[in-house]
Amino acid sequence: MTELKLISKQSASIQPLVKNAIDSFVRSAEEGIQKTQQNLITFETKYGMITSEFIQRYENDELDETLEFGEWIGEYRMLQGLIEDADQLRGIEFAA
Repeated sequence: MTELKLISKQSASIQPLVKNAIDSFVRSAEEGIQKTQQNLITFETKYGMITSEFIQRYENDELDETLEFGEWIGEYRMLQGLIEDADQLRGIEFAA
């Protein structure tokens, strides 16, 4: 567990501000997750394989290098990052 202490020069509590900022980022990440998942579905439909199969085949050098495959890998990695970020932020608790 990581603990973070924030100190503000203002007398008002910054907790609501920080919570709203985190919530906003989570909503943005969730929108990004949905868009990225849709992009992955587009690739899956076009190439007739699910992303996990594509990644495995690509990493085993079973597929040629193409610009679209690079984009597909980028979308996959972006999705993983967005999910990780959103999960971390959802797990934040504020101390009393």
